Amino acid sequence: MTVQHFTPEGLMQPTPYHHVAVGTGTTHVHVSGQIARQADGTAVAPGDLAGQVAHALRNTAIGLKGAGASFTDVLRLTFYVTQWSPEKIGDLMAGVEVVAEEIGLPLPMPPVSLIGVEYLFERDVLVEIEATALLS
Repeated sequence: MTVQHFTPEGLMQPTPYHHVAVGTGTTHVHVSGQIARQADGTAVAPGDLAGQVAHALRNTAIGLKGAGASFTDVLRLTFYVTQWSPEKIGDLMAGVEVVAEEIGLPLPMPPVSLIGVEYLFERDVLVEIEATALLS
């Protein structure tokens, strides 16, 4: 296995992600920040954080697949969310959970960082997701 995910004893639990990923491969895959847009640029789920998370993860899966990777190869995910507040975690996780099985995203997820920002690509974009993966 190229990537191993785990959470060492002594780190906060429960969390919807693992705290550590160890990779042993040599081919790095970096998927740029994906947003809730269709291939033609049409916005998906305006105003709906859960819907945008789900679609951005679908786009991330497409990027990974294009490189010959999947979410099992992901070392790290980074979520950028506009106007973040802790009350939004339910919507964010709802978006993750609704699409996880469809795209092969293991739960708990690989290590994740969630970064609150003022705004992203365009004002209607609520979330952007980056992925780093490793292939042997």
